[in-house]
Amino acid sequence: MEPRPKKLLDQLRDVIRLKHYAYRTEETYVQWVKRFILFHEKRHLREMGRAEIEAFLTDLAVQQQVTASTQNQALNAILFLYREVLNLEVSEVNAIRAKRTQYLPTVLTKAEAQARANQSLCLRSHLACKPYHRNHKLKVE
Repeated sequence: MEPRPKKLLDQLRDVIRLKHYAYRTEETYVQWVKRFILFHEKRHLREMGRAEIEAFLTDLAVQQQVTASTQNQALNAILFLYREVLNLEVSEVNAIRAKRTQYLPTVLTKAEAQARANQSLCLRSHLACKPYHRNHKLKVE
């Protein structure tokens, strides 16, 4: 009697461990692969390809409104599965990409900068001082 082949997610875990990836990466990749499989109603992965990957990633960006880094993480997990576990090459994936978060710089007023500087001095000097302790007051010109 032949032993049953390992389940897909166990194969994925084995390859990740063989490559000495972090345990957290393993957990994350397994979760993304599960979501990918469930998104396509448990179709066999060998029946799916670039179009299904693009549909999943587009859904993440458009419907679920994930960040660009989250979408990239999902893409990397799926590509790892196809390339390293299934030994199948996937051509270039052209999904709708999530927008990168744009951060606006924070600009402090002179008073806010003064307060932060004084607070920082109090913490560094290990003194229990008030924000404008007379010995530690900075002057912002």
